[in-house]
Amino acid sequence: MKKLILLRHASHAELGRALSGRSEIALDERGRAQARVLCWSLAAMPLASLHSSPRRRALETIAPLANTRSLPVHSAPALDEIAFGRFTGKSFHSLDADLDWHVWNAQRGTARCPGGETMAEAAARAVDYVESLDSAAFPALMVTHCDIIRAIVGITLRTGFDRLFDLACDPASWTVLDVSGSAWRLLAQNQTAGKASMRCDTGPS
Repeated sequence: MKKLILLRHASHAELGRALSGRSEIALDERGRAQARVLCWSLAAMPLASLHSSPRRRALETIAPLANTRSLPVHSAPALDEIAFGRFTGKSFHSLDADLDWHVWNAQRGTARCPGGETMAEAAARAVDYVESLDSAAFPALMVTHCDIIRAIVGITLRTGFDRLFDLACDPASWTVLDVSGSAWRLLAQNQTAGKASMRCDTGPS
């Protein structure tokens, strides 16, 4: 088995308020606490390598874990947030009046962010990065962003991108996959410290 742990970055001040995109917003106090808690939450999980989106909030999330494990962090542009184009930095309140925003959310399988990426392009770069790693890099933990994780789960379950909002992905949560061979399997989804979470072993065998 080649185990992949996808970890969403921890909380920050714009969470739920604005589309941070590729900004360099830092974790807030709650997020820093979540990052520290991850050290003991994942204490029993074997890890061979650590990888992160280059965004500040992702690197700050993985830093305490990296220090505890004495493992280097590989900063990977392939794990970066979706390029949201002109949506970036806007409040969700203002985006609610933007027709293109509604099209993007209703047609994630085909729509493109104005001046940015499609969902398929963002997912492909992340999947390609995972598949480029040697077997010795696994179990691998990667800190990335909510929609990147949802997209990978959608590909694994073959549900497509138009139903991504059905997939829970909380801040500082981790999702576990077996990426052996060409058919990936979802082993656990949206695991978080201190709350009940869904475990599964599903997807194409």
